[in-house]
Amino acid sequence: MYRWIDDSVREIAEKARDRSLCAHCLGRTVAKAGSGMTNEERGLELADMLGMDLASPCGLCNDVFRHVPRFATAVADAILMVESDNFLVGCRVDPDISDREKAMWEEVGGELAEPIKSELNREIGKAALPLIDRAVEFKSPQVVAVLDTRFASVELDIAPVFIRGRYLKLSREIPQTVWPCRGCRGKGCPRCNNTGKMYSHSVQEEIGNPALDMLDAKEHLFHGMGREDVDALMLGTGRPFIIELREPRLREIDLDELDRRVNCSELVQVQDLRLAQRSEVSAIKEATPSKTYRAIVTTEGKVNKERVNEVAKSLTKLHIDQRTPSRVSHRRADLVRKREIVSVEVEDVTEEGFTILLETESGTYVKEFVSGDEGRTVPSFAGELGIPCRVETLDVIAIND
Repeated sequence: MYRWIDDSVREIAEKARDRSLCAHCLGRTVAKAGSGMTNEERGLELADMLGMDLASPCGLCNDVFRHVPRFATAVADAILMVESDNFLVGCRVDPDISDREKAMWEEVGGELAEPIKSELNREIGKAALPLIDRAVEFKSPQVVAVLDTRFASVELDIAPVFIRGRYLKLSREIPQTVWPCRGCRGKGCPRCNNTGKMYSHSVQEEIGNPALDMLDAKEHLFHGMGREDVDALMLGTGRPFIIELREPRLREIDLDELDRRVNCSELVQVQDLRLAQRSEVSAIKEATPSKTYRAIVTTEGKVNKERVNEVAKSLTKLHIDQRTPSRVSHRRADLVRKREIVSVEVEDVTEEGFTILLETESGTYVKEFVSGDEGRTVPSFAGELGIPCRVETLDVIAIND
């Protein structure tokens, strides 16, 4: 009658018959046998074959499967509080139940068994599906409802929303990302006026805060294709970035409206906004395009235009050795890095200094290339020119991606 019950299934069932099990837990001991059946159906057929009385309460799960409708309602209520196109259900099972299950497998054999957690996930998901009316997604769910079966409580794991674009930084007084105060490490103290931050504004906040509000999200993280110094402008077509919005209760966002809100700022502008995937974060952070800068340089003593042009020409297509600059040595490893100066072009020369346009390999410290950083960068513009030079202002003109 029960063709799926072979000798191996019968042997396991015989060993489990005296353990006071419900149909779910009996059937789950041989879950990999017989296709197109639920564990409950397997258990009922095994019990019938063995002439076995099924137990209530179950000595293994304590009849947890009777609560599946209540669990499904709790899951649905939680998921319906957030926007998503799809969902997935997970659960936390009483550790005592899991321990009893493992002990039983050691005695009866677990080669055909399925963990109770897997069955509960499936059964709760099936019961919740008509209440939620959203697709089930196993690979990349937008929201996972994790139900604790001991208390019928639900926690939501909401996938972030990623927005990609390019930003322009129009202030020499803001960093790219939030800088926690060095004194209090973000807790708030007199040094930072109890803000917890070294700077009151950042590119991250100028973009992230409006997006946070529009998506009712918990927090934002910023991923940039490199970064510029606080006192440098980011101009041209801007620097590529991705803003990550964590735990968003809403997922639909009007990017034109976000563009408008951000671009009301006098500090930061954005363009080319679009939704992005998580996989793009690593790609954007690992990219190493060359950069083009405009540097206004002051010198100690008058300069000769012809000599400045000669030095610029001599430093084009040249590799330099840069030891970690003294200004960042407290947070960077003390290494000597080889970097390429792709091109140097003189735009203007005055009695007080000059302006140069230069393209460099990613990771080049431009200020130190100009000044020499007391011999830590060799060769340098100052070293070749023969007089002290200092970058007065620095603008990033292009990220050559």
